Amino acid sequence: MIKYILILFISVSVYAKNDWGKTGHRTIGEIASKHISKKVSKEIKKLLKGESLAYVSIYADEIRSNPKYDSFAPWHYVNFEGDKKYRDEDINPEGDIIQGIKTCILAIRDKKTSEKDKSFYLRMLVHFVGDLHMPLHAGNKHDKGGNDVKVKWFGDKSNLHRVWDSDMIDHYQMSYTELAKNIDIISKDKIAEFNQGTLVDWAHESRALAVKVYKDAEKEEYLGYKYMYHNFPIVKNQLEKGGVRLALVLNEVFKEDSTWVASFLENK
Repeated sequence: MIKYILILFISVSVYAKNDWGKTGHRTIGEIASKHISKKVSKEIKKLLKGESLAYVSIYADEIRSNPKYDSFAPWHYVNFEGDKKYRDEDINPEGDIIQGIKTCILAIRDKKTSEKDKSFYLRMLVHFVGDLHMPLHAGNKHDKGGNDVKVKWFGDKSNLHRVWDSDMIDHYQMSYTELAKNIDIISKDKIAEFNQGTLVDWAHESRALAVKVYKDAEKEEYLGYKYMYHNFPIVKNQLEKGGVRLALVLNEVFKEDSTWVASFLENK
């Protein structure tokens, strides 16, 4: 397993241990399961021993309490500052979500990878593609992706990262199956639009949303119904986009003759 890790290190993530939260990740996994091919679905079920994409989507968070997996912590996010793009500054030597997704894909596609390791990297991939679509996982380094931006959520203490990863979703009070069923209703043209671009393009897209989130947060510290009304549609769109794109990635990763993977992984 270790030979596929691009950069070895021992460190603790600067991010708090949260992202989309269980409901968000499971929603993305559930949506993805509706868009993968039957052939890929069979291969995935075999690797996951029958467990669903929704079920394994939180695996990468579940293992974070085990120091054995500390080296994977920075794979949950990528830092940006201002209007900079990926590679405008030195890449984090401890790794990031782009390098993490890339490593997972290459490991799964390598015929020499054991079935056990493929299962591990598949679980991690499902989670990281989900994380990539949470805007503040492309947040600022100096505030730990919004974790240090303190706000009030309906009067209770929270932070900007938590509002986006779970507070809004939890406030909506739908299960992941209900969310998936009600937001996964887009057209084929919209799906084709979602599936454009490279891995880095997707990260830049989340960064653009993060910049807007930060600017909006500067205007008000007390967040409630008004904030929910204006921003939850963005959350739902990102969940759907994450699910559709996860399905695309999985369909291509398990395709032996895929020409898409190489161009998708380009860092330009």
